[in-house]
Amino acid sequence: MTDIDAAIDWLGRPVACGGCAHEDRLSSRSDATGRCEPLRACVHDRYARRVQRFFDWNPDLAAEYLDHPYFEVRALAARCAPIFLITRLMEDPDETVRASVARRLPRRLLLRMRSDPDREVRIAVCVRLEDGDLAPMMRDPDYSVRLRVARRVPEGMLPAMMHDDDPEVRLDVARRIGPDWLASMAWDDSPRVRMEVARRLPPEKLAPLARDADWCVRFVVASRIAPEDLEPLAHDPVDEVRQVARDRLAGLTPAVLPDA
Repeated sequence: MTDIDAAIDWLGRPVACGGCAHEDRLSSRSDATGRCEPLRACVHDRYARRVQRFFDWNPDLAAEYLDHPYFEVRALAARCAPIFLITRLMEDPDETVRASVARRLPRRLLLRMRSDPDREVRIAVCVRLEDGDLAPMMRDPDYSVRLRVARRVPEGMLPAMMHDDDPEVRLDVARRIGPDWLASMAWDDSPRVRMEVARRLPPEKLAPLARDADWCVRFVVASRIAPEDLEPLAHDPVDEVRQVARDRLAGLTPAVLPDA
């Protein structure tokens, strides 16, 4: 018999319903006031899915388990315990618990978790904050946090992230930044960022990118640039770029590279 087939607690000990404080809630009892079921819904089981199901069926008991020694139980209990009780878990030693808390806290308390030491907690925080509350997180030390911030901050705040150290963050900035700032990203170090700029700039503003060092960028430019600026690209050293430029000059519809 494997652990999946046996009721085992977080310390590896067998779980028995006899003597459990929630024995009266067993789904097999006709007078059960709630529901629990071995190998399916049990707060003492080592498997998080079974613990979660227990709290789904018995949310009134969640508050009793906010101090449980097993982090999975605390994290799952925090999902449905009263909010005023879960604030003490904001500094829980386990990041899974803190992330669970961050998904429920009101804004005034959530702001205090923007500098949590764990990135997954900070991600949970940033996906719930709005507008100016996200400003300090634009300088987060972890790129994955900044990436999510770049997807959420208002367009007007994006210029502050144009020069982010990570090209993936700058790519997301280029996808959303306003037209007044987009041209400034045409000299980004990343070809993928410049390709996104080439896709979004108006055709009449693409001439500077026609001399880009990356042929994929020039390909996008050749497929979109204003007709009067096409001629130099018809002599590009790369066959694909030359072809799309010549096709356009001949009045044919060119192919376009897929999104970055």
